[in-house]
Amino acid sequence: MTTPARGRLRELLASRQLVVAPGVFDGISAHLARRTGHAAAYLTGAGVAASGFGLPDIGLVTQTEMAERARMVVRALGDVPLLADADTGYGAPINVIRTVRDYQDAGVAAIQLEDQAFPKRCGHLPDKELVSADDFARTLGAALEARTDDGMLVIARTDARGPLGLDEAIARANRYAAEGADILFVEAPRSVDEIEQIAAEVNAPLLLNLVIGGLTPEQSAERLQQLGFAVAIHPSAALAHSALGALTALCHLRGIKPDEFLPTKPEEFFNLVGMAEWFAIGQKYQPAAEGRSA
Repeated sequence: MTTPARGRLRELLASRQLVVAPGVFDGISAHLARRTGHAAAYLTGAGVAASGFGLPDIGLVTQTEMAERARMVVRALGDVPLLADADTGYGAPINVIRTVRDYQDAGVAAIQLEDQAFPKRCGHLPDKELVSADDFARTLGAALEARTDDGMLVIARTDARGPLGLDEAIARANRYAAEGADILFVEAPRSVDEIEQIAAEVNAPLLLNLVIGGLTPEQSAERLQQLGFAVAIHPSAALAHSALGALTALCHLRGIKPDEFLPTKPEEFFNLVGMAEWFAIGQKYQPAAEGRSA
């Protein structure tokens, strides 16, 4: 038997009205999303990493930490559907199976998996590395078989636009749709033309990610509705303003201005929670012959 939130998400998608899902990352952001009347919410992995663990979005948060955060957020949202980031699924297909089961038990309405190599990094950062389309198809197959409630949707995200170009990203999205993904997510298109091309060439329900200061140009809900997108997520909308409010208050207490700390793009935001330091640690222990693709 499915949950009311999962049923509600399917109803929203069937109506063919754009589902706008703000990013939530803790209890208060989830409660506020519900109380302000949002139809759905998106559990942002970047937001959970930064707010819950003081970490950048580079694959440092574990499966169990994310699943427990999803469970708490689902409770706060009540019948409001939660679309939940699950990164790469946290390992091989056997790990993905556990992830899907745990997210399903937590009550999420949709689980998002991506075709980056582990450890992943934020989709709006450079130097992402991918697994092959065949490897991700196996991941996706494991995820689809693992769920026991078909009411929980599976979102397949491809990060191929950066390393391999838009045509490959579109080809992968259509491949993943054919494999059975319910919603397709082409990460980080870099222009209005690219957004329009994705809408025209991917034959499946589509999700667009709109990150403040990110690679994708801001789009109105009305325009995305015209293009036929199913979902628009805004993972940084509440997170950025929450961080700005905290930063402003803390600087006020010290009698200083917040200007020098203010981030203008995702990389600068993640540096506030130590990304540069973590990258330095990673480089220290990385074999010289290995490296990420550009």
